[in-house]
Amino acid sequence: MVKFGPLGTYEDEFDDEKSKSQVKRELLALKALGKELFALPVKDLEKLNLSERLYESLLKAHGMTHGALKRQISFIGGLMVHEDYDVIKQSIEKIQQQHNGEVKQFHQLEQWRDELLADDKNVMTVLRHQFEDLDIQHIRQLVRNSNKESAQNKPPKSSRILFKYLQQCQINQPENES
Repeated sequence: MVKFGPLGTYEDEFDDEKSKSQVKRELLALKALGKELFALPVKDLEKLNLSERLYESLLKAHGMTHGALKRQISFIGGLMVHEDYDVIKQSIEKIQQQHNGEVKQFHQLEQWRDELLADDKNVMTVLRHQFEDLDIQHIRQLVRNSNKESAQNKPPKSSRILFKYLQQCQINQPENES
């Protein structure tokens, strides 16, 4: 090894610096985070604490296609260097978890509706325990109407109303039971 100064070697001077490959990996990770931000709806972008320049760049990217979009995403990745990207990443994860929870609730409502239409007696008991203000007579009427519509090959109007009713019951449900 070639001595660099009286006490150290050339390599000792550069121990704290990142390699070119490490810098490139970090920039690619920031670009990927920029893609995640781009994929979010505008209403979710507003919830994040983004700089005005980054926010405007993301809005501008929504109107772009192909090569221009690719360049804009790279530009957004470059802007991410000046942001607190750990906080942004955590905020994105929180928004995605919230969205996943909403999707699960939606699927549960669909499943209950389908079980009601299939004349499953157990689901009515589950719904009684789940929702305080459940109008069982209204649900039974909607199920009968839906079965008539299905037999007559009509559009599933009552089935949709049943789903909306279950959804409304879930919205009106007290917070401590969810």
